[in-house]
Amino acid sequence: MDAPMTPSRPYLIRALYDWIIDNDLTPYLLVDATREGLRAPMEFADKGRLVLNISERAVRALELGNEQIAFSGRFGGTPLDVEVPVRAVMAIYARENGQGMLFNDTDDDPPPSGDGDGEQSTDNQAQTSRRPNLRVVK
Repeated sequence: MDAPMTPSRPYLIRALYDWIIDNDLTPYLLVDATREGLRAPMEFADKGRLVLNISERAVRALELGNEQIAFSGRFGGTPLDVEVPVRAVMAIYARENGQGMLFNDTDDDPPPSGDGDGEQSTDNQAQTSRRPNLRVVK
């Protein structure tokens, strides 16, 4: 059986951050402000969402880790250390043109396990648990 893979979200966030910066644009994070473990200025949240400018000019000591994103920033002139769990990131995009990626809650969830209960799988279950079959279409 295949070993479980690490979540892709932190890797995609880092790649898109680099892409946005390389194109001289401003990277923004859209964050679910209701997630546990978020340490950020909640007075700037709107309808449970928080938009954070993570450009090189706006933050210091940016760390785009696998579990959390951390940096120091100023909000209303007040310095603050911010910690955002990667699972709380809803999107990363360029402010100037909106290009980026939107994540959903099921991203990085492990696939359903087909073993453990000892029952025989039906043909339908067997069909859904097979690896995809790719073929060239001309």
